[in-house]
Amino acid sequence: MSDFKSIKNWTEDEQPREKLVSKGPDALSDAELLAILLGTGTVKRSAVDLARDILGLAQNNLIQLGRLDLKELQQINGIGEAKAITVKAAMELGRRRQVGEVLERPTISKSDDAAKILVPLMQDLNHEVFYVIYLNHSRKVLKIEMISSGGFTGTVADIKMILKNCILNNANQLVIGHNHPSGTKKPSEADKSITLRLRDSANIMDIKLLDHIIVAGNDFLSMSDEGII
Repeated sequence: MSDFKSIKNWTEDEQPREKLVSKGPDALSDAELLAILLGTGTVKRSAVDLARDILGLAQNNLIQLGRLDLKELQQINGIGEAKAITVKAAMELGRRRQVGEVLERPTISKSDDAAKILVPLMQDLNHEVFYVIYLNHSRKVLKIEMISSGGFTGTVADIKMILKNCILNNANQLVIGHNHPSGTKKPSEADKSITLRLRDSANIMDIKLLDHIIVAGNDFLSMSDEGII
């Protein structure tokens, strides 16, 4: 005989929704919060069980969870398209909240400030993208722009286009950034080359390249901090 017991038969203190109401969201585990999003389980598995399966697929890492696509989520028995969409929507809202909070402080004075903008934009991606942050003389953010999107192993940055856009946005300083889906933040020789070529080209136009941020998951490397620029 199965020992499965539906959530509705749990005590109130055990039920995720009731626990959130009585104790607040901080009291819930990741699986319990995810179970609330899922809403229901299956005949043999509770919503919490399904949530644990999803977290297991993501190695119990919320960053990795954000990288799972709809088809990967639906590999789990009991997770259909509707539940998978709900999970993806929740992860995207969380990412947008991170970006929104950062943009309330749109001045870059150190590498951490740039990373707070760039990491949420790229940490969940399985392919490389290249971003530019355009700044005025006071280092206030004028515009954040993705200028290219590539494959799993690389993307292309057009120096002429970046400098043209600096002029169009009245920017005289900039920060560039791209991600390494592999998870390593060590800059490649190609990374160093494009950085130095952009720095030198920008200097001719009296535009200063402040930093190149490499994002690896929720971690990052600053080429300025490393002394490369």
